[in-house]
Amino acid sequence: MLRIILNKKPTFWLLLAIPALLMLRRYASGDVIAMDMLHPTGEWAARLMIFAMVLSPLVSLLGPKPWLNWLVQRRRALGVAAFAYSVLHLLFYLIDMGNLDDILAEFWALGIWTGWAAMLLFVPLAVTSNDASMRKLKVGWKQLQRLVYPAAVLVLVHWIFIHNNLVPALVHFVPLALLVAARFFLSPKPQPKGA
Repeated sequence: MLRIILNKKPTFWLLLAIPALLMLRRYASGDVIAMDMLHPTGEWAARLMIFAMVLSPLVSLLGPKPWLNWLVQRRRALGVAAFAYSVLHLLFYLIDMGNLDDILAEFWALGIWTGWAAMLLFVPLAVTSNDASMRKLKVGWKQLQRLVYPAAVLVLVHWIFIHNNLVPALVHFVPLALLVAARFFLSPKPQPKGA
């Protein structure tokens, strides 16, 4: 019975939403201010993005496994959830800044414009993360989804320069980088026909 419930898409969406609901509850109750919500919403966005990105390298390296296949089937949900946490992160940033002049004054700081650029790349990824877009874009859909790689680099730079601390960002991003590199270097290459 539990397995059937967990396999339902609404249950998975609810699980992904729980941290956001808890954060919004704390904010609505006045326990925290907008600035306090910037770090956790940003971290959840980055973690979910990384989690969605490591699935393909894991499948390439480990081969098909039931638990990996289950997660791969939900990868788009993970990506859309990462985008939703990014939007929440942006909303708390705008609330914290309070006015356009202050936002524009710091826009060109490396830790700020990289966040805006990552968000711009996330928008088409989130908007096209559905079956209709996959059918319409065909091969182009996969090429579009590869925008997640430059977006991830921008998120990494954003994280490092906002917190002025390399270690927490690397703890999250080094496993992703290692898995992507391992997939590239260790995955068997297709043999040309007639070889």
